[in-house]
Amino acid sequence: MPGLGTIINAVFIIVGGLIGLTFGRIFSERFQETMLSASGLATFFIGVGGVMSGMLVLSDGGLSTSGSVMLASSLTLGGVIGEAVNIEKHMTNFGEWLKAKTGSHDEAGFVNGFVSASLIVSIGAMAVLGPINEGLYGDHSVLYAKSILDLIFVLLLTITKGKGCLFSFIPVVLIQGTFTVLAGILKPVMTTEAISAIAFVGSVLIATVGINMVWDKHIRVSNLFPSVIIAVLWAFIEGSF
Repeated sequence: MPGLGTIINAVFIIVGGLIGLTFGRIFSERFQETMLSASGLATFFIGVGGVMSGMLVLSDGGLSTSGSVMLASSLTLGGVIGEAVNIEKHMTNFGEWLKAKTGSHDEAGFVNGFVSASLIVSIGAMAVLGPINEGLYGDHSVLYAKSILDLIFVLLLTITKGKGCLFSFIPVVLIQGTFTVLAGILKPVMTTEAISAIAFVGSVLIATVGINMVWDKHIRVSNLFPSVIIAVLWAFIEGSF
């Protein structure tokens, strides 16, 4: 069934959010602060691990780096596009709309939780490769694995950031559903190099979400999201020569 993996992914996110809401009422603010730091650090180092695996290359018995130009170019061009469109503003406005519709007026962190959780569960190679494999081959395995990871992250984030995190299932359904529907069209573009580029640049964005969580920064990660698309185009064009 096309889309089954994404549906299960969305259900797992909702379940993680509901569990997080239940436990969030139990833990004091001191415990929640520690868990927020733990979630942020985990997010940061998962991102850093992805960046290192994409950048470091074993050559002649030593380590060298690759992809630096692609990374810098993708982030710069993607950031310019993202700022022009102002993706962050649109996500924030949608979060405010959800907050009003769900009667969550008293939750100060609702919108921030929604945006942060949405970025974590929507960025990365699994969010692209999973639905494409599902659409082309009926293979749900990548999305099943992603579902478990997303459940854990959303659970922890909901404990610390509140109900908004639960609604991160919405962008997951929209983004992954689109990739599933367009899998046949995207197949020629999604080369091995393109998937690696998504993992590389996506890992930087995930690490940046972790920086925002741990060090209380406000890097507009949403506005850097087009960097992933630029990275795919870069890999495709580079592979054509």
